[in-house]
Amino acid sequence: MWIVWLLVLLGFPVTVQAHDEMKPETPTLTISETGTVTQAPDTAFVTFGLGSPGKVLAEAQRRNSAVMGNVIDRLRELQIDKDRIQTSSFTVSPHYRPQPKRSADAPPASPEIVGYVVSNMVTVEIRTLDKVGTVIEEVLKVGANSFHGLHWGLRDEQPVRLSALKQAATKAREKAAVLSEALQVKLVRVLSVSEGGRMVRPAALMARMAMDVGGGDVPISPGELKIEATVTLVYEIASN
Repeated sequence: MWIVWLLVLLGFPVTVQAHDEMKPETPTLTISETGTVTQAPDTAFVTFGLGSPGKVLAEAQRRNSAVMGNVIDRLRELQIDKDRIQTSSFTVSPHYRPQPKRSADAPPASPEIVGYVVSNMVTVEIRTLDKVGTVIEEVLKVGANSFHGLHWGLRDEQPVRLSALKQAATKAREKAAVLSEALQVKLVRVLSVSEGGRMVRPAALMARMAMDVGGGDVPISPGELKIEATVTLVYEIASN
């Protein structure tokens, strides 16, 4: 005791540690469940592109702009609103003259640009699904030279997602009740809730064959979208 007072008088800090009793860990039960709702899509997104070569950049750009203008005009004739046509990529790529073979001790030749390719990629939102095949065919006819596929969607996903979420939560509660009864424990309260989800789209037709279609629509089937939601519940449990 005299040593403690001496340390205080000399100005040294004195720390007294209190050892709290360790609290027992709260027993918990964790449950995860998934709810699934299927829904027919009401929107299609088609992506196609156009690559235009030219010896000089201005020439490549001019060719690309002319053909893409025809594509946009054709889409407008098919009653696709202008605000549903979006440029998703635009690139300019130089082409270089192939390097000649050289001896091991010869310095490399400077790269020489011999041309350019201007590439434009466009995504079209189509809300009348029976037009999808026609849009693909007509766009390729008027000059688009690459097709990058399509995917399906919903204009308003929220109601479907909420339905899947509600289903998942109900299944999680039911499973928790069954497990607590089987394990002879009591569900005290929910400690935490977490949720997640995704949309599972059907495999879209890669209509490469549309490049060679001479007449008639490209056969397209939208199928159904699958919307999944996952709910995880953590319960505090106690002995019965």
